[in-house]
Amino acid sequence: MIRIAKTSRLTTDEIIHRACTFFGEGGEGLKQTSRQDCCVSFAGGGAHVAVFVAGENTHRTVEVESQELEYQAKRFLESV
Repeated sequence: MIRIAKTSRLTTDEIIHRACTFFGEGGEGLKQTSRQDCCVSFAGGGAHVAVFVAGENTHRTVEVESQELEYQAKRFLESV
């Protein structure tokens, strides 16, 4: 399991949208299990990924928690 974070200048909506594209059915093929304004979770095939976004100004903290998809979690953070 890995839990990593970085800051981003993207909006919260953009980050959540990118997470859905990256980890969802069109990307890694995981099923979205929950979604709120600040976070989204995915699961499938024994893997679990959760993306959390915090901050309101020009910089947001993006945190990714992943089980079984550590490499993909790191790649996603590079893209935001």
